[in-house]
Amino acid sequence: MIRIIEKITEIIGWFQIAISPTLIGLGLGCILYYNFQNTIGLIFGILIAVIGLFCGVALATNKYNTTGTVSFLSKVNASPDLDKFNKTEKRNLKSKDLEN
Repeated sequence: MIRIIEKITEIIGWFQIAISPTLIGLGLGCILYYNFQNTIGLIFGILIAVIGLFCGVALATNKYNTTGTVSFLSKVNASPDLDKFNKTEKRNLKSKDLEN
């Protein structure tokens, strides 16, 4: 049962990793087609979107096979610099509340 849940979270992580380059490629393809609204612009726009899809799939599969997608996403989402900022901000808010 636990193994199934781990696989499900890895698959969800795989999709999260794969979607970023895909959306970037799709956005660039749309921008290219918007600027060149002809057959060549359409072909290159679709080509850029497909390249983004392939890059996303390759990156997600690589992370899935090596470190694991959940581990990769947790490292990417971790922000120790901002955590320090949030702690000092909370201390400042608590001290202001105590003064009032």
